[in-house]
Amino acid sequence: MIQRKEIAHLVDSRDFGSEVTLMGWVRTRRDSKAGFSFLEINDGSTIRNIQVVAENTLPNYTDVILRLTTGCSVIVTGSLVQSPGKGQKVEIRATEVKVVGWADPDAYPLQKKRHSLEYLRTIAHLRPRTNTFGAVARVRNAISYAIHSYFHQRGFIYLHTPIITGSNCEGAGDIFTVTTFDLQNLTHEHGRVNFSNDFFGKAANLTVSGQLEAEVYALALGNVYTFGPTFRAEDSNTSRHLAEFWMVEPEMAFCDLDGNVALGEDLVKSILADSLQTCADDFEFLNRSVDNDLFSRIDGIISNNFERLTYTEAIQILSKVKERFEFPVEWGNDIQSEHERYLCETVFKRPVVLTDYPKGIKPFYMKVNKDGKTVKAMDVLLPRVGEIIGGSQREDDYETLLHRIKETNLDPADYWWYLDLRKYGTVIHSGFGLGLERLIQFTTGLANIRDVIPFPRTPKYLEF
Repeated sequence: MIQRKEIAHLVDSRDFGSEVTLMGWVRTRRDSKAGFSFLEINDGSTIRNIQVVAENTLPNYTDVILRLTTGCSVIVTGSLVQSPGKGQKVEIRATEVKVVGWADPDAYPLQKKRHSLEYLRTIAHLRPRTNTFGAVARVRNAISYAIHSYFHQRGFIYLHTPIITGSNCEGAGDIFTVTTFDLQNLTHEHGRVNFSNDFFGKAANLTVSGQLEAEVYALALGNVYTFGPTFRAEDSNTSRHLAEFWMVEPEMAFCDLDGNVALGEDLVKSILADSLQTCADDFEFLNRSVDNDLFSRIDGIISNNFERLTYTEAIQILSKVKERFEFPVEWGNDIQSEHERYLCETVFKRPVVLTDYPKGIKPFYMKVNKDGKTVKAMDVLLPRVGEIIGGSQREDDYETLLHRIKETNLDPADYWWYLDLRKYGTVIHSGFGLGLERLIQFTTGLANIRDVIPFPRTPKYLEF
């Protein structure tokens, strides 16, 4: 590997006079009548470019440097010097500029003008080269690192749960089937596909959650977490939904609902604080060009306690609202995004934690309350994006869990191993799922979730 200095380290360096090798892509070229050119170079390590001064005494100045355009990749060798220009502390006086790859200016889709986010989705292979998507990628990286650091520092064990599974954790039916069958020549028995001859010998699907498997290890090792892709075949083309997205799912033994809520709040605050510090330049850019309220909104999350109320209390509040919602407010109905945002942004003006939902709208594995009507569920709601965390205390009673599985029209035989956990040393345990993309959406201020994942997967859209 060629030894090089990243721009992220060079722009604040005081090691003047040292020779450096810089590899990156040309953002702009500006020529001076005095016989030299200014090249703005970026290597992806920071939102900040570094200026390279290339003099006409370089042997390839006329036939190479004067032909450089936006998008060309170069390797620059030169001296780091103090810059006399405004807005930059250092620059590089080039002794050699080598072109690695040319970019035809007439064909290169990224120009100096500002492109719409919709257009950039059509060229997802090039959009990381823009300031916005470079910043989003670095913030996503910082948030992912902060998540792993958070759990590592608290003794959680990182668990890899399967992507292909035979169970449907949420029981909603919105799953992607995995098969080796020739879909053009499927054979049916009694009107249904016989999966006994398929690769796994039974129906298989992409996972909607790693929670059930995480419970296995939590009930042996204490505290674990899984962090990976999940898949929902939900035909939702909104700015908040993806078919493939990443979930962070901690699972904790000897932890009740209150402990679950406390961990969720602390995790969100810690992630935001860490990423703000790690990506200071990127957040300055995002606050300036994407959302002017970004810093104040993030600070409001970090510095305020989350409001906590039950689902029933939330319904009572929403029922008295004079504004008309698109979706009706009624006990037993799910709380929609418009209701979530109203509670956060208008009523409490802070994040909200809702608990104790009707059992009829929640999955089978949630602990049933003494009233027999509600479960020990918890949702953490943030302004702008609504639900960011969904979790619960898990049902630890064997007979109750078996009844709930049957009640939700699932086959207990598919969950024999999950039921076993309630027979052999069961304990109170809890966990939740945090949607990575929704958190990044909130953190960056971008309105559409398709812009915070490198290659979005949505209904009727499977590109790149």
